[in-house]
Amino acid sequence: MTPILSNFAHLEEHNEQLLRLGLLAERYFPDDPNTSLLKLRQLTELLAQQVATRIGLYVSSEEAQYKLIRRLQDQGIISRDIAQLFTEVRQAGNAANHALTGDHRSALTALKLSWQLGVWFHRTFKNPAFKSGAFIPPKAPPSESDELHAELERLAQELAKYQAVHHETAQQLESTEAKLREAKDEQAFWEQLAAETEAAKALLAQQLASQQAQAQNQPKSVVKKFVAEANTAAAAVRLDEAETRKLIDQQLRGAGWEADSATLHHACGARPQKGKNRAIAEWPTANGPADYVLFAGLTPITAIEAKRKNTDVSAALQQAKRYSRGFEPSSETVMHPHNWGSTHEYRLPFVFSANGRPYLRQLATKSGVWFCDVRQPDNLAHALDGWYTPEGLSALLQRDVQQADAQLAQEPFDYGFSLRPYQIAAIRAVEAAIAKGQREMLLAMATGTGKTKTCVALVYRLLKARRFRRVLFLVDRSALGEQAANAFKDTRMESLQTFAEVFGIKELDKPQPDTDTAVHIATVQGMVLRTLYTGDDTAPPAIDHYDCIVVDECHRGYLLDRELSDTELEFRSFEDYVSKYRRVLEYFDAFKIGLTATPALHTTQIFGAPIYAYSYREAVIDGYLVDHEPPIQINTELSKSGIQWKAGEKIQIYDPQNNQLELFTTPDEIKLGPFKFEVQQHLTELRIPPVVSDNQALFAGGH
Repeated sequence: MTPILSNFAHLEEHNEQLLRLGLLAERYFPDDPNTSLLKLRQLTELLAQQVATRIGLYVSSEEAQYKLIRRLQDQGIISRDIAQLFTEVRQAGNAANHALTGDHRSALTALKLSWQLGVWFHRTFKNPAFKSGAFIPPKAPPSESDELHAELERLAQELAKYQAVHHETAQQLESTEAKLREAKDEQAFWEQLAAETEAAKALLAQQLASQQAQAQNQPKSVVKKFVAEANTAAAAVRLDEAETRKLIDQQLRGAGWEADSATLHHACGARPQKGKNRAIAEWPTANGPADYVLFAGLTPITAIEAKRKNTDVSAALQQAKRYSRGFEPSSETVMHPHNWGSTHEYRLPFVFSANGRPYLRQLATKSGVWFCDVRQPDNLAHALDGWYTPEGLSALLQRDVQQADAQLAQEPFDYGFSLRPYQIAAIRAVEAAIAKGQREMLLAMATGTGKTKTCVALVYRLLKARRFRRVLFLVDRSALGEQAANAFKDTRMESLQTFAEVFGIKELDKPQPDTDTAVHIATVQGMVLRTLYTGDDTAPPAIDHYDCIVVDECHRGYLLDRELSDTELEFRSFEDYVSKYRRVLEYFDAFKIGLTATPALHTTQIFGAPIYAYSYREAVIDGYLVDHEPPIQINTELSKSGIQWKAGEKIQIYDPQNNQLELFTTPDEIKLGPFKFEVQQHLTELRIPPVVSDNQALFAGGH
């Protein structure tokens, strides 16, 4: 009989249930990919629980997997890369469970991702130097597609090549799996294995509880060691291009595109269709086949270069630009009326490059989705936290940035209220920075100089000139949001119309803006929930949801304001608040404008140095603020000379408990210097009844 080899053999020394689930997932693959996906979901759920128990963060087996993964990521235990792999397997398993879906391609992808998670787990908690070898392809199904056959054949060749080169490692693998080879590929064996898996549930709960109890008593240094090794192991995870394509397919589908690089493939006959937004793989161009071309109906919008996980994504954007230059029109497409670029060389207006990896600031060039608008030669490429939606790209294509900037330069300030010269200067500074392509801006204006009015006028001008489509007005507490909403609703702009009458606004009680919403007011805490803490079946907002974010009082921090105790989310620390605050700002592909009177260090780190500053001193000199009067200091005899008593002097002390004066003789000389009337402390040390306060003590002899 065929010997049993497994990609999960190394997990047996952690927990036998992990190996059982892995074996069953591999066994079910050829005949029942749906069940294989279910077993892989159970396997990765148990892996996450094992991680939690070793760190002391396990709650119970009833906790949803997505919540546990989010907690582990929020605590810094697992990286976004590893969290993404857990999520991919979980979502595939959920689809198999609820929708009874699951083909061999999905099951094979989930097998490879689960294998990578198992290797990561083993390197983190057992052997950092563990060499896993090549992936062992499962048994082929009875009838397989050409694409699946080619994939399995490629994996088999990689395994043979690895074993031929790494003889010693291959021998170790043979030894580790010796007892598995003795098992026969018979129905009775697999039925017994499945029965053992079910029977082990009660024992597993006890083991998890025991591990959790042990972890809670371990020193913090052990946890830090695990976290460091987990990050090191995460950096060693390798996804091939086929796995990367499947991750990108899923991400594109989440953004609203029809995407499946196996079926929506140019060679398989996939073509653009009216009314559909498609990502078609391997579209031929004069410079080679593009990994993907995104179509809005029949019109091509962007070319995508997809690379392996650890490839430099920013550099791959140059290949996407070559696809844009080499795109050729055909009877199947409807091209734009003109080309773009300094020499009109680009046929497609936008280009992307990606490797499926979530954006990490510390690995900016090797993560995220890199994007460039090639319509203007001075547009710079930058990393995004996700993909543009079809609606977002269409809106961006319709926006004429040059015309909007020219209109802003000529736009007068004739509004229903008058702006002061420094407010106009601040608005001009922001508009000039935006025209230059500066994406982070900071305005520093003293308290009382009218930042809100300045902001209302600025946002009105940007929307009127169609420089931006939708603005997010971000505050850190509800009271500021209500004040901002009132300002937008009450401020009259032109023709006696208020801002809210010209442009639609959504206030704090509306978590999502409508299509016609121009200004959405939200709290930082609310946006953290909507972008970083979405539910299992709830998608976060698209990265193109807002194209401009205005942050009021952007210097503030959660722990610095007692009024934030009733907000929607709690943060572990000020650093945790700033981290999530920054992630929300970076999540959206938007220009960021910060307003503050007192820039803090984290403020300038996010928004940069102020592009315009109007200080309190300037406002006083210009006559817009009134300076405070110097304080009047009142001097008394006590404040000048202090208090002193000679030894043996008789003094009267007021006893508040008995409401009477008592006579006391000082045993030593007592001197109290000016401003240090610590009478109560001194007299207490001398065992004298305390006085009410320094100013309430009644002393004899004129003291």
